[in-house]
Order: sequence, then structure tokens, then C-alpha cells
Amino acid sequence: MGSFSIWHWLIVLLIVVMVFGTKKLKNVGQDLGSAVKGFKDGMKDGAATEAPKQVAADPNTVDVDAKTKS
Repeated sequence: MGSFSIWHWLIVLLIVVMVFGTKKLKNVGQDLGSAVKGFKDGMKDGAATEAPKQVAADPNTVDVDAKTKS
């Protein structure tokens, strides 16, 4: 049950190409690539923006802990 040899992987690749076709696999690859690129761009934009600053609390606001009746 060891690892698969290169011949096993080539046969699996051939079967996948025969089932899906090269055009569909190309489209899937392009979609995946654009998704990864969009994710990377989103991470860059998120790191570049500053974290929002906290607004000073209203001095009239009371902070309490709610307790349940027993």
C-alpha cells in the first residue's frame, strides 16, 4: 500500500483529462487562479488600512452586568 509511482499519477491524470476535457480544466484553473489573486489583493488591502479608532464612551452611559433570578 505504499506511495503511488509516477505511472499511477499519469494514469489518473489521463483519466481526469478524458472525463473533464482540457477546456473545462483550463477554465477551472483560470477561476482558481483569479480567486487566489483576489484573495491576495484583499489581504494586502486589509493590511494597508488602519484599524478603526475607538470612540470615547459617553460619560452618561452606565455599564452593568445582567444577573439571572434564582
